[in-house]
Amino acid sequence: MRMIIAALALAAAPAAAQTPPANAPTAAVDYANAANWVCLPGRDDACSRPLPTADLNPNGYGPVTPSSPAADPPIDCFYIYPTVSHDPGLNSDLNPAEEPVTATVQFARFSTLCRTYAPLYRQATLNAIPRALAGEDVSGAFNLAYGDVVAAWHYYLDHYNHGRPFVLIGHSQGTIHLTRLLASELEDSPAAARMLSALLIGFAVEVPEGRLVGGTLRRIPLCTSVGQTGCVITYMSFRAGSPPPADALLGRATHPGMTAGCTNPAALGGGSAPLDSIWYAGPTRFGGPVITWSTTGPPPAPFLRTRGLIAGECRHAGQAGYLAITVNADPADARTDIIPGDVYFGPQLVPGWGLHLGDTGFAMGDLLRAVAAQRDAWLRAHH
Repeated sequence: MRMIIAALALAAAPAAAQTPPANAPTAAVDYANAANWVCLPGRDDACSRPLPTADLNPNGYGPVTPSSPAADPPIDCFYIYPTVSHDPGLNSDLNPAEEPVTATVQFARFSTLCRTYAPLYRQATLNAIPRALAGEDVSGAFNLAYGDVVAAWHYYLDHYNHGRPFVLIGHSQGTIHLTRLLASELEDSPAAARMLSALLIGFAVEVPEGRLVGGTLRRIPLCTSVGQTGCVITYMSFRAGSPPPADALLGRATHPGMTAGCTNPAALGGGSAPLDSIWYAGPTRFGGPVITWSTTGPPPAPFLRTRGLIAGECRHAGQAGYLAITVNADPADARTDIIPGDVYFGPQLVPGWGLHLGDTGFAMGDLLRAVAAQRDAWLRAHH
């Protein structure tokens, strides 16, 4: 586990480029080619289709309603997806398989607020994880992936942005690359003035204990109030009764005196709050128990929304910082008392990854509201 922590920490830090792995193509990706984007405005793709969603209520399901893209949103969202590729090498190819599905689940709903941009990139694959655990240096694979993210970002700025306000959104490996992009490319650039926020979810953004800025990022603070712009929303989810262990990959800072930043999207000022969750109720490859969402029958839609089935609270203990998730179980009602999100390697639960697979869905409704408030605040200030 320490080997993969070291590899990921290296990849997340601004550093000189290292040699990509020998099996990886090194030619630059052409982001002028629309085929190298998972999501672009104005076309039929993973972010442009209505998302059928039903409320999961204590007494059963509500009606199915679609979540549809906005006609002419005034802001942009730029998304880097997490580690999803099953390609055989250390780096993925540019033939999308898992990537569009992940973008649909984690990102497409933001099309109700913004124009959606999601580049394909040659990410470090799921196969890189066991190889890192076996002691192999995979930092070259992460550097190749990061180079693609930088190239896509610059193409977006030069050809698509046109001075519009934007939000950065990442999860897991996507957060690693976006955090590095912020520190190396964005913090000191003119574009930083147009950043509403960065949603850096599922990997640590480190801050000095008791402070909001000054660790991973020099200038950009954690968000602490509704409508605040130019800030970061970040968290890693763990069950309240299972905090990050000492050797955890997630939920902990790696530097003395630092803690993993945590901002609760439902309570940016702090404290516990019920979460507005949107769950993907379809099949998953990642193991864990089969969820009976309601005793009244199977889900009527691929997405289910709950308000208050779970609650979240940011907790800190030294280098540990995480969003503690509590399930408000009620055996008397029809809703599930068991939630997904844990990580399994085969049949084995991995406590150091927490509820990593559920990070974005746990607070999707709250994240959307936070971005909407930032949009409204920016528009009031600039019009």
